[in-house]
Formats: sequence, structure tokens, C-alpha cells
Amino acid sequence: SDPECMTSAYLSLCVFSGFTIMSSEEVIFAEKVDSADSTMGEEGDEGAVTFGSLDVILLVGLVVVIAAFLLRLRSRRKEKTFRRLSIHPGLIGKPLESDGSASLGGNFVSKMKSRHKNVVVFYGSQTGTAEEFASRLAKESTRHGLPAMTFDPEECSDWEDLPKLAEIENSLAIFCVATYGEGDPTDNAQDFHEWLQKGDTDLSGLRYTVFGLGNKTYEHYNAMGRFVDKTLAELGAERIYQLGEGDDDANIEEDFVTWKEGLWMTVCQHFHIDSSQQNGVAREYALTVHPDLPPKKLFAGEPHKLGSFKNQKPPYSAKNPFLAQVRVIRELHKGGDRSCMHVELDIIGSKLSYVAGDHMAIFPVNDSQLVERIGELLETPLDTIFTLTNVDDQASKKHPFPCPTTYRTALSHYVDITSPPRTNVLRELADYASDQSEKEFLLNITSATEQGKREYSEWIVRDRRTIVAVLEDLPSFKPPLDHLLELLPHLQSRYYSISSSPKMYPDSIHITAVLVEYETKTGRTNKGVTTSWLRKLMEQSNNGGPMPYVPIFVRHSSLRLPYRPICPVIMVGPGTGLAPFRGFIQDRKVTRDKENKSLGNTVLYFGCRHRKEDFIYEEELNGYRESGVLSELRLAFSRDQDEKVYVQHRLRENGSAVWQMLEKEKGYFYVCGDARNMARDVQNVLLQIVQEEGKKDANAASEYIKRLQKRGRYLQDVWS
Repeated sequence: SDPECMTSAYLSLCVFSGFTIMSSEEVIFAEKVDSADSTMGEEGDEGAVTFGSLDVILLVGLVVVIAAFLLRLRSRRKEKTFRRLSIHPGLIGKPLESDGSASLGGNFVSKMKSRHKNVVVFYGSQTGTAEEFASRLAKESTRHGLPAMTFDPEECSDWEDLPKLAEIENSLAIFCVATYGEGDPTDNAQDFHEWLQKGDTDLSGLRYTVFGLGNKTYEHYNAMGRFVDKTLAELGAERIYQLGEGDDDANIEEDFVTWKEGLWMTVCQHFHIDSSQQNGVAREYALTVHPDLPPKKLFAGEPHKLGSFKNQKPPYSAKNPFLAQVRVIRELHKGGDRSCMHVELDIIGSKLSYVAGDHMAIFPVNDSQLVERIGELLETPLDTIFTLTNVDDQASKKHPFPCPTTYRTALSHYVDITSPPRTNVLRELADYASDQSEKEFLLNITSATEQGKREYSEWIVRDRRTIVAVLEDLPSFKPPLDHLLELLPHLQSRYYSISSSPKMYPDSIHITAVLVEYETKTGRTNKGVTTSWLRKLMEQSNNGGPMPYVPIFVRHSSLRLPYRPICPVIMVGPGTGLAPFRGFIQDRKVTRDKENKSLGNTVLYFGCRHRKEDFIYEEELNGYRESGVLSELRLAFSRDQDEKVYVQHRLRENGSAVWQMLEKEKGYFYVCGDARNMARDVQNVLLQIVQEEGKKDANAASEYIKRLQKRGRYLQDVWS
């Protein structure tokens, strides 16, 4: 019999009999304890187990009661359908709201009615950009006379409420959704995506529009935005404005500004709003300065819960990262003017689990020199303790980031000060420029005119000006620091492919990170936030300093080795694209040496500029090749000869063997690294191999590649 069915029947009987029942976890634990107790009892009584007639009668009676209850339950289900209840993880440890009840955050329609909102902006965000755009849309909608709120799809308890938006006068749903990975929804939009896929809800009466965020270097450009837009229309919703698409590989800010300009014109016409009567710009948050608060009451970089860095408790996640101590941090490059670091982080006691191919996120810290420079330019003491509180006391987001804290902490941990500032930030702060020409310049480059878009693209995007550079180049522009902090986007965690296997390193996680550093057209040096921070930590440890701690969490990936180790694998990973494959190779080594399982062919294509400078993990890879864990190690050093040679060239040279492994041996094909050029070139070469070796035309070869991808035998972990 089915154990789950038996447990269900047992719980049902307890409910029917009026007994108090335990949670499912407690039941499982109790079953284990009861089993252990029974075993000890049997041993004590020399295994004597007897059943009397009374036992049989009771057992029969129990079966009859269960059967009667199940029949009764079945008849009830025909009469009424009950909504499945769940405990929202965000509730745990949260105080009750002002109405005296805990908020599940799930019924957005009720929230809109109680807060007198007409517009809801849903955001599917992985890196924070879609959430930032959603906040801007909500603020602009309110200025146009349609009060709006943002809503995280992950907090929705029942998407069947979506058609009820029609009950609100002048209602509108805006979906601001990013595409992640290979055409997938973001983590917080997974449930919404699954609900739409069912396609069994009538959305007549729902008015909507969609803005999608994507990157044209990826094959499935803006797949999520297009899916949402198309599906909502198919389910009967009314599209009041065309789908917008932003390309992060070009100028996503310009794409967004152009789209929303047309959006508000259409919205005002649709709802008969006089667009000339816009409300002025109002502060979203009010400033409170605290003359004196003890350090234990101040946020010191924790992303969610006060004191979580000092009192670490699992489970660890994006809201509760684990402070992992750095075990090893060393340089991998043997020469040249570039840097690549190998980092090992201790996870003993964290209960963090990972699999080769997963990602690890790091919460970085902004460069202290940039932080100090902002304090100098705005003439503000950075140790001032403050709180920013939403002026709307019913808003779900009470603070833009954890408060109370200091200006120094906010600039170091909570806001992005290295990305080019968005147009909305500069436009809202333009009045703080005391020089009229500088004010007009800011208003011009942030306008929706073609000239304004062009000048913003040149002066901000092309020249890679950060907020520090803007403040330096416009001396009279001195916004209050609290207002600036209110508008700057959140400092996001950075993801890295894990370059180790838990089979070989169960107590640590390894990453491989190349230092990002370049000179802009203005002569300034811009640095990657996380890699420059790691570089500084490496220098400190090399000079005898203590090993630092880094806030991390693990995100699981779809990049996986085949279940059967006998399956061949082909891995293409130039540069730091080698990272997940280092974990794969370690995994295969342990499988062979300690689990005594046979391996299929394991082939690695690796490339870099110069063998003597940036051939990372050279000795390690050669060792795997000599021991037979790596069947083949095919190398491409692009600048060691006159004609550049890349991994795709090596792949092309070995076309016959590649086809043999994929078609005859049912092997797996993996690519990791640059999406803009390398991954696309590798796929083009693979198409050529399938055409030539498989005797297929272009269409048939393309379908073959798609089948590999659909079956999980062609997997990519790429970035732009």
C-alpha cells in the first residue's frame, strides 16, 4: 500500500475523531521514534509479538471508520471546493500590521481596494532592474492621477484573483518582467509563469500592458515578456498598450523611456485623464536623523534582518546570507596585466548544499574611496544615523533599504554607486543644481526627446559616468544625500559559477573570478564591485591580515552532469567559463576513483590568450588528463600565433569525433562563458558539424540542436 495514502488516512481519522494532530514533519519524526521504540521493545521481549481477537476486532473497526470518513469526505468535495492554505515564509517573525492582522501579502486586489489604488505593477526581477522599473512606473502612474502600487509575484497566494481587478474602477495591470537564463522566468515569477501556462482562466475585463527586459546576445530574447503579453491576450485580457522590449546589451534605459512615454499618452487617453494636470514630484520617503542610537540597533550591511550577521542561523538564502570565511584566495594568472582569482570559502556548519554546476552569490561592498568621495562632494558627515520612511503609511515597502543605519553603511552595502545613473534619478534631482546651465543640461539629457536620449546615451552610457563622476563634472549639483539614496538602485548580489564539486570538497565552495577594471573615455578607472573588493581582500591576506568573511548563498542551476556517468560529455569553457567544468571533472574523478564507476569520454575545450600568462589551473588539468579522468584536453591560445585561434576552431577540427559522441554515444554538450560571441560561434560550428557529419540540411540540423536542448543534452551557462 502507498505510505502517503496511509498517512493521509491516519491524519483524516484523527481529524474525524477530534484528536489534535501534529504537522507532517512531526508525524514523520514520530514515525521514526515509534519505529525505534518498537524495535527496542521487540528485542527486550525476545521478539514476541501476539495478536488477540480483540486486536482483530479493533483493526476491522478502524478500517470501517476510515472507509466511512473517506466516503463522507468525497461527497463533501463534490459540494464545495476548498482553497489550499499555505504558510507564507515571509510571515515568520514579522510583526502584525496596523489593522491587527498578519499580512500574507497575497491578495493584491484587497490591498488595492483598501489603499485606493487603480494600478498594480508586477515585477519579475532577477538582478533588480525590473523591480526598479516597476517602482518608477508606479510613481509616474500616481503623478498622472492613477494611484499605483508595486507587487512581487512571489507573494501572490492565488492568481485566480487577477480577473477581480476589473472590480476596481480605472484599473490597470502592468507587468514588468525579465527573461532569465535560456528563456526562463525569474525566480520570483515562476509560479505566475506556471499559472499562465495552465491557460484555464477567463481574464475578460482585465486591462494590461507588458514591458519585457532581455538581452539580444541570448537566443531566447525577451521570451518571458512575449509569453506574458501573448498569453494574457489569449485568455481574454485587453492589451491597452503595445509590448515594450528593453535590450540590456544596448541601452535598456532608452528603450524603457521611449516605451513609457507612449504608455502614459495612451493611458491618459484611455481613462480620459488630462495629462497636462500632472502632480509634481514628491518625495517617497521622509528623513529622520537619530542623534544617538546604540550600534546594536543599527543595520550594518544585513540585507533583511537586524543582527543576522552576528547571530547566524540557517537556513541561508538571499535574505539571510551565510558569512563564509575565506580559506584561500590566490592569483591564477602567471603574467600579463590582467588578474583572475581563485577563492575558497568555508561552509562548515552552514548546512549549505550545492552540486557541481550551481551558482554562488556574493553580497559585495562598494569601494570605500568612492563612498568617501560622495561624502566629500555632498559635504555630508557619513557617520550620521538616519532612517528613510515611506510617506504612505499603507505602503508594503516601509524603507528603501534596511533602516536605521548610517550614510556610510548605506553607500557601502545598500545602493549601487558604480552603474550609470538612470534618467529618473538625474531628473528628479536636477533642481539641486544651483547653476542654471547645469540644471538645464540635466533636464535636457533626461528628457524623452530624441536629442535628450542621444545626449544621455553619449554623456552617461558611452562615457560610463557613475554618480560620482556626475557630481564631479557638475560642481553645483549637490542633492541632499538622503534624497540621492532614496533614488539610487539597490546594490545587487553577484553570481559566480561554482568551480568545485561537493564530492571532492564537501566543506568548501570554490569560485573563479576575473578582475573587472577598465578606463573610461573621461580618463577615469571603473572597477567591478565584487572583483575589486575580492582583490583588496586578497592583498590584505597576502600582507598578513586575517582571513575575511564574505556573505554568500547558493542558487541551484540547471547545468548538471548526466545521471549515468558512462555518458560522454563535451565541455566548452574558455577563460573563467572553465569554472563549472572544473567542478564537473572533480565530480567525475570521485565517481571513478571512490565510487568505482566507469566513465564515458570526458572532453574539455579550453581557451585563453597566452599559455604562459592566463592558462588557469594548468597543472590541475594536465594531471586530470594524465590520470585519464579527462579523455581529451583540447586547447586554443588565441594570441600565441599570428592568426587567432579560439575554442570553436578546435571544435571544428574535431567534428567527426564530436558527432560520434553526440549521435552514436548519446553524449552531452556543455558551453559556459561569453554569450555575445563565443557561445554563438560555438553553436554555429556545431550546426556545421551536424550538417556535414550527419548529412543534414540547415533546417534539419537546427531541429537536431533544438532536440538536444529540449532533452537536456545541450546546456549553456553564459553571460554577456
